[in-house]
Amino acid sequence: MQIKSVFLSLYIALFLLDSCSSQNRNTMEDHAHTNALINETSPYLLQHAHNPVNWYPWGEKALEKARKEGKLIIVSIGYSSCHWCHVMEHESFEDSTVAQLMNDHFVCIKVDREERPDIDHIYMTAVHLLNQQGGWPLNCIALPDGRPIWGGTYFPKAQWINALSQVRDYHEKNPEETEAYATKLAEGIAQNSIFQADEVASPLSKEELAATIKKWSKQFDPKYGGMQGAPKFPMPLSLEFQLQYGVQTGDQEILDHVSTTLTMMARGGIYDQAGGGFSRYSVDPIWKVPHFEKMLYDNAQLIGLYAMAYQVFGDESHRHVIEQSIAFLKREMTNSEGSFYSALDADSEGVEGKFYVWKQEELEELLRGDFDLFSEYYNINKTGFWEHGNYILYRSSDPGIFATAQGLEPQAFKKRIASWNKLLLDARSQRVRPGLDDKSLTSWNALMISGLVKAYRATGEAEYLEMAARCAALIRDKMWSKEQVLHRNYKAGRVTIPGFHIDYALTIEALLDLYESTMEKGWLELAQEMTEVSIKKFYDPASGMFRYNADDTEVLITHHLETQDNVIPSSNSVMANSLFRLGQLLVQREYLEISSSMVEQMSARIGQYPNGFSGWGKLLLKQLHPYYEIAVVGPDAAKVLAQIQSEYLPQGVVAATSKESNLPLFKGRYTKDKTHIFVCRDNVCQLPVEDLKDAKAIYNH
Repeated sequence: MQIKSVFLSLYIALFLLDSCSSQNRNTMEDHAHTNALINETSPYLLQHAHNPVNWYPWGEKALEKARKEGKLIIVSIGYSSCHWCHVMEHESFEDSTVAQLMNDHFVCIKVDREERPDIDHIYMTAVHLLNQQGGWPLNCIALPDGRPIWGGTYFPKAQWINALSQVRDYHEKNPEETEAYATKLAEGIAQNSIFQADEVASPLSKEELAATIKKWSKQFDPKYGGMQGAPKFPMPLSLEFQLQYGVQTGDQEILDHVSTTLTMMARGGIYDQAGGGFSRYSVDPIWKVPHFEKMLYDNAQLIGLYAMAYQVFGDESHRHVIEQSIAFLKREMTNSEGSFYSALDADSEGVEGKFYVWKQEELEELLRGDFDLFSEYYNINKTGFWEHGNYILYRSSDPGIFATAQGLEPQAFKKRIASWNKLLLDARSQRVRPGLDDKSLTSWNALMISGLVKAYRATGEAEYLEMAARCAALIRDKMWSKEQVLHRNYKAGRVTIPGFHIDYALTIEALLDLYESTMEKGWLELAQEMTEVSIKKFYDPASGMFRYNADDTEVLITHHLETQDNVIPSSNSVMANSLFRLGQLLVQREYLEISSSMVEQMSARIGQYPNGFSGWGKLLLKQLHPYYEIAVVGPDAAKVLAQIQSEYLPQGVVAATSKESNLPLFKGRYTKDKTHIFVCRDNVCQLPVEDLKDAKAIYNH
């Protein structure tokens, strides 16, 4: 897109901050000012509630004010744990001179990108079209109707003042040109958001997929796992796709890569060795130095991934990650009602990682006679050294390997590690804690439900299933309305934002996971109800995909369709997988047809960029290989179900009942004195068997 030279003079080259670091700090203590954000529940918005800037939350009130007063809008987008968001707040938004300029000439709107990803998408697209690098804080200037005309990320105070003044002056002197520019930019955003299906939509063959995986594997890091280079991001969905591919095709190289990645991540500083849970990413290629913020969506998916890997590899270190990470979430990120908070900051007392790193003198004092062994295990040496005399706990081996090398009994050494970690946690609890983002987001909680269910299946720990059911019950009772609206956010009894398609899609998936492991029909019925609502409100017959915003909610500039998977799966890939699964459970052809059409349209993209379309790849594998409906019917159904689900089962959907049921998979199959296992394909069933070994001989064939 051609950009007016007057705007080009305003652009500042900024470094892309893929995931902002964070800062634990309070808003202005004197509270000399209070703005309209004071009534919000988002911690990020509340952080700005006492700025002298007259911030408004996104909504009709702010937009109407801009239209009535003929003012441009400043849309400033960030999130609670974003370091540079806080820097810009301190430098500019807490400054009375800057605030006066903003208040006099603009209507100022603050947006939490985690609450409103739809708004973030529009303005981030605009910034990219302006040939800018994206990141947060994201700051755009828009016409009173919300159409952007200028944007960027972080601006130092002087540059921010200069940019605001120039854009304001240009708009006042050239309103028609500004209007024309806004129209062209909005057209660019709309064009960028159009989903273009493949002209010839056909699924990849097994051979084509194998070639794709082979090409992709050349980018893998053979020593430390993950992708080559730095920074290094855990990509749970990509690794889950690789695990499924390796199991279903027998590709040992891919399985070895997944195993290596999970092992090295669990040994690294990206994993909180003392307390459990993963940080956002590592800045180096060996998983050592993390960006220390902990996000719910990462940990939820990684718990599920390690659970599936534990089923495949039987590695006890994977089970340790599951148990320690869930313990962390219970301790630090669970509210009294059973839902999960969103994030923990990277910083405390204004210093990144201060809560998590250690001085050697501290450790010597805490561990006394055990320090030498501890320092050998956790690399309190040049390997684990970070900066400013601080060390990051970083392991070079697993407990059993280390114990054997040291001539120690492995089980006794594991108990020793547990006592060390307790000492560290007790000491750490005396430090100033990182800031907590205490809102609950539906889609992220749904990811957590799925992760807990998978953890239950792999370990047999009933508590994990109970935690998942409790969280799902909160979503059902507090976030799903009688009018069949699923809300995106929850805090202190309040819901304020109608959900987006990602909220519906991930919740449907979580409910199906829960149903398959609890046998409670209510979860399946709720999943189907939400599916029907999704088709009614989000489905676009023209594209065969689901829009991100519902038809009956606010849409800024244009609808968009989310198809590319990232750290969080895309709403459409999740929905396509769930429609396939639900279609199998309910013998519902419409769901299966929609799902099949969706994945066919994405086949070329899977072949070109499997890392970005891994959710679609999971569904493709189900279509390329035999897929089974497994029905367990009878008084011992729960016991048999647990045995089936204790093993990794990507090639089938399982449903069980211990009583009469009218669901298609169960109808006419119940007997009160025997438990039968029916293994079916496309609703054509083999003769029922009573012995699980006989059933496995069919579905593991």
